[in-house]
This record gives sequence, structure tokens and C-alpha cells, in this order.
Amino acid sequence: MLKKQVAIAVFLMGLFTFFSCKDSVLPKPSSYLRLDYPEARYVNFENQCPFTFEMNSEAIINGEKDCGFTISYPKMKATIYLTYKPVNNNIANLLKDAQKLTYEHVIKADDILEQPYLNPTKKVYGMFYQVDGNAATNSQFYVTDSIKHFVTGSVYFYAKPNFDSIMPAASYVRNDMQRLMETLKWK
Repeated sequence: MLKKQVAIAVFLMGLFTFFSCKDSVLPKPSSYLRLDYPEARYVNFENQCPFTFEMNSEAIINGEKDCGFTISYPKMKATIYLTYKPVNNNIANLLKDAQKLTYEHVIKADDILEQPYLNPTKKVYGMFYQVDGNAATNSQFYVTDSIKHFVTGSVYFYAKPNFDSIMPAASYVRNDMQRLMETLKWK
């Protein structure tokens, strides 16, 4: 009787083992957040300031004093800050300040790419900076006609600077900012 009980127990254990065996458990592969942004549609912005430009229709523009603006992207928690300054025999100082602002990020930046911008027909000259890495800003620019007008722009995200996390939004806003710079016209 004991042999029969042992045999039944062994048989049940073997049967349990046979049916309970499954493929080995594998960890799930890493996934990435998919961020889709609407295709950019641009509209012309014009007011009493001595310049006009095109901006993304999804962005919200707020006027400040002295023709300075903030262009907000609430869904991305990003803002482009535009500053206007008249040129009064101080172009060297304005250029120095704009370049200094960009290179203050060199501590956290992995790389700073300079892209000169020249449009002699519209008399718009400047520089677009792409700042790679965990810097506070990832794009900045300045444009001038060298005689009367000087405009600077920079983008900031309201998040801890982690370039890998904000890269899709940063690329989207950077393209808008570059479009703004390239469509800027003096009145």
C-alpha cells in the first residue's frame, strides 16, 4: 500500500511538473515614450515693434515692454524669450553680451554648434547656436542689421535639463526658433 501511495505521489508530481513547465520568463525590453507633436503651421506676427517674424500657430505670444516677447509652448513646458535692443553705437557690446550668454552654458553643454545666418536682401545678419547636453537652454540666436536693430532669442524648458528626455520637444521648438530667426524682417 505504501508503495502504491508513493507511486501515485511520484506520478502526480511528475504530472504537475509536466503541466506547470512553461517557457522561461524573460524581462520586457525597454520602451520609449512616443511624443507626437502637430505639424508646425506658421503665421506672421506683426505689431508696433520695428520687426516682424513668423511663429508657430500653436504657440502663445505675450508682449512685454520695449518689444520683448515670450512665446510659450504649454504642452511642452517651453518658452522662447525674445529681447529687442536698439543699436546706438553699441553693436560691439550687444554682440559680446549675446555671445557671452551662450557660452555661459559651456560648463553643462556637450557641444555648441554655431550656424551663421546672412540675409543681405533683408539686411538680417546673425548667429544661431545649438547647445547639446544638459544645459539650461538648447538653442539661442541673435540677429541684427548692424545699424539700428538687435534681437536675441533663447529657449528654456520648465524641467530639469536632461537632454535625452526633452530631445523631441527641444528639436520641435528649435525648428520653430530657427524659422522665427530666418523670417525676421525689419520695418
